Amino acid sequence: MKIAIDAMGGDKAPGEIVKGALQAVQKYPCEIVLVGDENKIREILTAESGGGNFPITVRHASEVIEMGEHPADAVRNKKDSSIVIATKMVKDGECDAVLSAGSTGAAVAAAQLILRRIPGIHRPAIATPIPTPNGTTLLLDSGANVDSKPENLVQSGIMGALYAEYVLGVKNPSVALLNIGEEDTKGDERTRETYKLMSELTTINFAGNAEGRDIPRGKFDVVVCDGFVGNVVLKFGEGLALTIMKLLKEELMTNGGAKLLGADLMGMTFSNMAKRFDASENGGAPLLGINGYCIISHGSSNAKAICSAIGVTCDYVAGNVVEKQLEILNGNQGDK
Repeated sequence: MKIAIDAMGGDKAPGEIVKGALQAVQKYPCEIVLVGDENKIREILTAESGGGNFPITVRHASEVIEMGEHPADAVRNKKDSSIVIATKMVKDGECDAVLSAGSTGAAVAAAQLILRRIPGIHRPAIATPIPTPNGTTLLLDSGANVDSKPENLVQSGIMGALYAEYVLGVKNPSVALLNIGEEDTKGDERTRETYKLMSELTTINFAGNAEGRDIPRGKFDVVVCDGFVGNVVLKFGEGLALTIMKLLKEELMTNGGAKLLGADLMGMTFSNMAKRFDASENGGAPLLGINGYCIISHGSSNAKAICSAIGVTCDYVAGNVVEKQLEILNGNQGDK
């Protein structure tokens, strides 16, 4: 399996990207092509590899799409940018998947303009795994699109169910629609219409409406929502988890909890909790609905997160999810 990585994308690129790639090729059965400024990448590779022979090659790209640029315009105008070249390598069959921690908008735009959408898919969706007491809840869309129509949300449910089954290993995953109440009469016109359409499907295990609190509880395997809402939910959850852990630690130390519990026990407890909520443990989220394999990582990804994202990419490709989407969504729905 060969993965093209946008080595210039992300707050800590290219250093952490290169380090993560080195960790990944020693952990996963893959080859990696690092795309970006060749001189900078090779300098880091030489310093970090210790003279080892790793399945990593470099493809030069003279341009970088910055976070503040208009995604579609930048993809069209910067033909020699790292994300454009990495995505084209998948289109041309040189690589099996593309991974980027750069501008999410640019990664989505490049995927849509170069790889194109799966026939019948109107809009792609980013599927983000959320850790829960029961395992994982897949939230989508978490930022690829806003102002989604009911048919877009229905397709997200189908794609999310396929990913949950063939990559996360969940048999007959439950799919829910994020809403302000459990009743089918709740919500705005869009969510009510989406509920009606999803309840008529026989291809997924539709379990009704999910409320916001159901996501971290792990009540459903897949939760579907608009990309605007999903991105807000995701970032609120990240901030809340970090704040709760910080406050708990401060409270324990203030009240002598460290002495009562024992420093070692407390340290182990916090370490385990941090690991469950650490975004770097999952590393990346698949962009579903694209006719090719694309993984998007957080802009602040460190080497550990990139390594994990490469593992997610390997599982995504091995699950043949794109091919399964093509089978179910066979292009008879048209393209809006």
